[in-house]
Amino acid sequence: MKEMTKDFQNGKALFGQTQEELAALMAAMGEPKYRAAQVVDALYRLRIESLDEMTTLPLELRERLKAEGYSVGLPKLAQVFTSVDGTERYLVELADGQTVETVWMPDGDGGERGDGSEAASEEESDEPQPEQEPARFRRATICISSQVGCAVNCQFCLTAKLGLQRNLTAGEIAGQVVAVLNRHSVELASKRASKPERINLVFMGMGEPFLNYDAFMTSVRLLVGAVGIPESRMTVSTSGIVPAIRAFAKETIRPKLAVSLNASNNTTRLEIMPITKKWDIQELLAALKEMPLRTREGITFEYVLLGGVNDQPEHARELLQMLSESGLRAKINLIVWNPGPGIDYKQPKPEDVDRFQKRLIAAGVRTYIRRPRGRDIYAACGQLKRTVEETPLVTIG
Repeated sequence: MKEMTKDFQNGKALFGQTQEELAALMAAMGEPKYRAAQVVDALYRLRIESLDEMTTLPLELRERLKAEGYSVGLPKLAQVFTSVDGTERYLVELADGQTVETVWMPDGDGGERGDGSEAASEEESDEPQPEQEPARFRRATICISSQVGCAVNCQFCLTAKLGLQRNLTAGEIAGQVVAVLNRHSVELASKRASKPERINLVFMGMGEPFLNYDAFMTSVRLLVGAVGIPESRMTVSTSGIVPAIRAFAKETIRPKLAVSLNASNNTTRLEIMPITKKWDIQELLAALKEMPLRTREGITFEYVLLGGVNDQPEHARELLQMLSESGLRAKINLIVWNPGPGIDYKQPKPEDVDRFQKRLIAAGVRTYIRRPRGRDIYAACGQLKRTVEETPLVTIG
């Protein structure tokens, strides 16, 4: 199994390689330059799943690639769990036998509202579909993992119980997206697409993307430049890895940024997010102020409401003061904590959630409550832990 991981990460999987890497491979095999473009088109636009489907290449070349151990190398959707609300959670099997989780949310969870993007406009308008031409979904959001497990150890999150197993490669990150697109036969915008479908991506699954920064950013560039999903339809969430935030601010291609804040002061945040010991709230806000925001763009702060811990009026007051002093253009996504086995927190009372939101809105802060999706199948925010027990299960052949 260790050798398989080594081979996979050393490039035996074609999916995940950039055009430059594929050009070098084709040159080493004595093939003309245009072969690399053909491979890129087949992998990322046509979204093939096997070398046999790469029919733009000569049969002899395909057979040679197979003989040398190459494959497309998409992750496998090994199991699917289906929620009553239409959400699907996938147990995704990687080449070395490790697994991560990916989530498909038809019509999203409201997370984009208020961020000034096209995706936000769609969320807010929520236009009905013409009766004569029903759609499978108005839009959909795919939640993507970046690591097997996570090292950040947020106390309210099930993924933390796994610890960190390893980073994902760029191909494994972007491959989750393509595998899910293929499952749902999604047609993205292209010259051949008669009715392109609207897909949003959130890098909010298992792991901390900014602790796997290079692979994460390579996957973003592949998804934007080759697969064809605009960066404006992507959001990445971080727990507050300050050096990576500063690097991210300098990127020319970058998703929207969401920060898991989850507390109004350092004492509470340290208790629920140990990462605060390394970079406290003040250091985090200072780094965020260096982010060159686009027109209408703002920073999204994710705030998981934990009953009796961070959901009281004094916490709302502290949060408002913090935002005012920071001078940041921001919005708040409130997330009612999603329970999981072995985590000793409780959901906030509905009246406390309502009061918290109204207090922020009254002060002029755009504040939204994220819709929970897939709670019944452990697919909601903070619930991803490769859970296979006591959930509706279908094995994908």
